[in-house]
Amino acid sequence: MREIIHLSCTGCKRKNYSTTKNKKKHTEKLEVKKFCPFCKTHVLHKEGK
Repeated sequence: MREIIHLSCTGCKRKNYSTTKNKKKHTEKLEVKKFCPFCKTHVLHKEGK
């Protein structure tokens, strides 16, 4: 029951990364600090729709 989710940059709002998540066990939105190639810095990425 893992679903593909996309991570969006909080700075430039672009979808940079995709990953999978079990939505039954983890109902909250995923937040990870990752490198954004467009901002060229490490920025918080949040789970998009």
